[in-house]
Amino acid sequence: MVLGLGWDAWFTAGLVVVMLVMLASGRFGADTVVGGALGTLLIVGVITPGEALAGFANPGVVTVGLLYVVAAGLKETGAIGVISSRVLGRTRSEFAARARLCVPLAGLSAFANNTPIVATFLPAVSGFSRRSGIAAGKLMMPLSFATILGGLCTLVGTSTTIVVAGLLLERAASVEGSPVFSMFTLTPVGLPIAIIGIAYIVFMGGKLLPSTGDALAEAGEGRSYTVNLRVTAESAAVGKTIEQAGLRHLTGLFLSRIERGDEAIVAVGPDQVIHANDVLVFVGALTSVVELQAFKGLVPTGVEKEQAEAYRPGQQLVEAVVSPGSPLVNRTIREAGVRSRYDSVVVAVHRHGHQLEGKIGDIRLRAGDTLLLEAGSDFASKHRDSGDFYLVNEVGDAAAPRHERRWVAVGVVTAFVAAISIGGAAWTLPAAFGAAMLMVGARCCTAPQARRSIDWPVLVVIGSAFGIGAAMRETGLAPAIAHLLVEAASAWGPIALLAVIYVATVVFTTFVTNNAAAVLMFPIAVGAAEEAGVPVLAVAVIVAIASSAEFTTPIGYQTNLMVAGPGGYRWSHYLRFGGPLTVIAGVVGVLGASVVYGLF
Repeated sequence: MVLGLGWDAWFTAGLVVVMLVMLASGRFGADTVVGGALGTLLIVGVITPGEALAGFANPGVVTVGLLYVVAAGLKETGAIGVISSRVLGRTRSEFAARARLCVPLAGLSAFANNTPIVATFLPAVSGFSRRSGIAAGKLMMPLSFATILGGLCTLVGTSTTIVVAGLLLERAASVEGSPVFSMFTLTPVGLPIAIIGIAYIVFMGGKLLPSTGDALAEAGEGRSYTVNLRVTAESAAVGKTIEQAGLRHLTGLFLSRIERGDEAIVAVGPDQVIHANDVLVFVGALTSVVELQAFKGLVPTGVEKEQAEAYRPGQQLVEAVVSPGSPLVNRTIREAGVRSRYDSVVVAVHRHGHQLEGKIGDIRLRAGDTLLLEAGSDFASKHRDSGDFYLVNEVGDAAAPRHERRWVAVGVVTAFVAAISIGGAAWTLPAAFGAAMLMVGARCCTAPQARRSIDWPVLVVIGSAFGIGAAMRETGLAPAIAHLLVEAASAWGPIALLAVIYVATVVFTTFVTNNAAAVLMFPIAVGAAEEAGVPVLAVAVIVAIASSAEFTTPIGYQTNLMVAGPGGYRWSHYLRFGGPLTVIAGVVGVLGASVVYGLF
């Protein structure tokens, strides 16, 4: 059958091989490579314009984009951040730390996309590592792996599952009686994988994970900022001691003093009671100051009292280095009129080799001082080339989370999950649209924040992969590969076929993104299932799980790459710790699907 393929099938096969090689080299962006492959297929006439663009209109792809907006609402209200601060606690046991990290994160990622969860927890885990003395390498990989495992349990846990659900819906529109995913279709197979996988991470992490990342964490402490934050009257910290308010053991920060009126309280003890309008003076690294800035009830001293609890949606955190010719030099922050001159507030100041004393408004600036500013979103573009600053760097975080909208955001996500649980995959897109609209409409995030939150390169890769998958299907390449898989597994039965599909999907995922791997393998797996008489839903579940459960490389899943730097990992570390987990997930997944779909 393979030898009887036409030129278009062979051209597609060759192009896919070239695409995989280019992606494996890491020299080009995935969106550039996959999008280029799609354009090539269109130009040579292998696919039509409609087939090339169909993927970008697929419900799964659109849903993934909308979920980025939903995640932005959770982030901008500080909802996930509150969970992260309570999850880790103050344990100094490496074993307990992994358990406290993995179990709740897996549960959370079953109902929220894992990428923003990892992004939110990264600074918290880094700080916990420094505070507890536990190497970051012992925690960062568990952070990524636990969210991946949790995401295998439901329809909305990973973008990959949503993409596969979209493919099934597309097939159901043309094939009568074709199955679709419901909210918990994956649960009977994914939950055992998650439970066994987390047990492996918690118990084996101590032996197999490297003690790396400490040097990187220390490097992040290079710039020490002095930050003055005022306690608002509405703050939950008022009337509590430093210990009770959770301000004693902070991530990479120490409380230098408390300014109360004209009095300065130094050598602050844990039993010191906090009063309204106290100014807390902290010293610490940039990432820690950014975390502290998001603490409810603490605001920069330059923010007016009537604005203290107000959401400041257009504000971003920006680092700016004062140039020698700046009008700020040799003037105090108050004298310089930073607020009126630049429409910004000085949150913190760094001066190399010096711990700054006194109120922040009384600090006399020098050339080379680095200011952390709460400024408008256009500050960097306005002043990057001005003579006032010779370096302007956007920190990338909103200046103040909208804490009062936190439970609104949680309610929106809860309603979204409930809608999908009731209506199944067919309700996913309408529910995602509704959730995204509510996040913006209820002011959990602004429209600009929503637009910035969408990872457009990821959507380009997924949408392009649909067109490449169509080329593989329409040219006969996918059915030919499916026939080869069936022949290879025919002597061993349907369970062996699931195993072959699982391994093939994992191999694809190793070279391309997980979403693209799912799209490329789906027509092959479905063709093999139809030829062998295996339930289509069984192979769809296998493809969805296998394309996410790739733990052997940093590029197999986006969150694996996110933790590589902070954890100080090399590729060999992923293979050593993630290799056995990939095998465990494969064995449990194939056996679980075989039991659930009656293949024994």
